[in-house]
Amino acid sequence: MHSKTIRNSIIWLALTAPFIELQKAAAQTETTQKALTIGGYAEAFYSYDLGQPAHHIRQPFLYSYNRHNTVNINLALVKASYTTERTRGAIGLMTGTYSNDNMVAEKDVLKNIYEANAGFKLSKKRNLWIDAGVLPSHIGWESAIGKDCQTLTRSIAAENSPYFETGARLSYTTDNGKWYISGLILNGWQRIERVNGNNTPAFGHQLTFKPSDQITLNSSSFIGNDKPDSVRQRRYFHDLYGQFLLSPHFSLTLGFDIGMEQQAKGSSRYNTWYTPVLITSWFNDQWNIGLRGEYFNDPAGVIIAAGTGQGFKTLGYSLNIDRKITRQFVWRVEGRGWNSPEPIFFKKTLPAKNNFAFTSALAFSF
Repeated sequence: MHSKTIRNSIIWLALTAPFIELQKAAAQTETTQKALTIGGYAEAFYSYDLGQPAHHIRQPFLYSYNRHNTVNINLALVKASYTTERTRGAIGLMTGTYSNDNMVAEKDVLKNIYEANAGFKLSKKRNLWIDAGVLPSHIGWESAIGKDCQTLTRSIAAENSPYFETGARLSYTTDNGKWYISGLILNGWQRIERVNGNNTPAFGHQLTFKPSDQITLNSSSFIGNDKPDSVRQRRYFHDLYGQFLLSPHFSLTLGFDIGMEQQAKGSSRYNTWYTPVLITSWFNDQWNIGLRGEYFNDPAGVIIAAGTGQGFKTLGYSLNIDRKITRQFVWRVEGRGWNSPEPIFFKKTLPAKNNFAFTSALAFSF
C-alpha cells in the first residue's frame, strides 16, 4: 500500500474514532433507557364510617383506606424497574396510611420500602429466574395498587394475608406462557425483618394456569412459623382463586383462602380460619361497576381477634362505581357494609352487629 494512502487511513481512523465511541455510548444509553422504566402512583381518599369512631381509625382488621372523616393519602409510590433479557430488578419507595398500617412491625426507613429486589435468568433457553429481596406477595388476587383492583377497597382476605414478602424466589414460565410455577423461601408472614428469636424459614409456592386470555387459575401456599422459636406455632395457609372474563365487558373473580395454625408449640391440634370471596365487575373504556360478597370466619381469632366467644365471623358486601377521567386519573366511589352475629363493631361508643361506610378515592398514575 502506498505510504500516502496509509497515512490518510491513519488520519481517518483518528478523526472518526471519537464519533464511533460516541455512537457506541449513545447506543448503550438508548438500550439502558429502554430497559429502565420509572412510574408512580398516588391515591387520595376520604371515608365516612357510620360508626363514627372518635379516634379516626375505622377497623382494626383493615390496613388500607382505614381513616374516618379525614382526607388522606392511602398510598403514594415511586418505582423504578430495570429489565433486560438476562437481568431484572425493581426499587419502589412509598408513603401513606397503607405504609404506616402495613409496615408497623418494621423499623425506621424500612416502613417506606414498597419493593426492592433483583433477579437474573438462570437459563439461556428457558424462562427460569431467581429473584431475591422485598417482593410482591405471591398470595392473593389483589394488590396495594387500587386502580388495578376491581373494587375500591381491598377484601378482608387481602387485608389479612401478605401484601409483600422478603426472601428468594425461583420461578419458571413455560414458553407458551400458560403455566407459571415458583418456590419461595421467606423471612415470615409479610415481613422484611425476621421476628426476634425466630430462626425458622418459611416456605411458599405459586402455580398459575392461563389456558386462554379469558381464564386465570391460581394456587398459592405459605408454610412457616411467624413467632419466636420459644413459642413456635406452625402455620399452613392456602389461597385459591379463579378469574374469568365472561364477556368483553364482564369479569368474575372467585376466591377461597383457608389457614391452619397450631394451638400451641408441639400441639397436634390446630385452629382454622377461612374466607370465600366473590367479585363481579362490569366495565367499558370509561366506567367500572364492581360488586363484592365475602365472608371471613376466624373463630379462634388467629388472624383477627374479635374478643367474643364466637370469634370473628363476618359477612361483607360492597358496591363501587369508577369513572376513568383520563388514562392517568380514576375517580372511585364505594359503599361497603359488614354484618356479624356478635357485636364486634361499634356505633359511636356502643357495641353493634353491623357497620357501614362510604369511601371515595382519586387515583393518579404515570
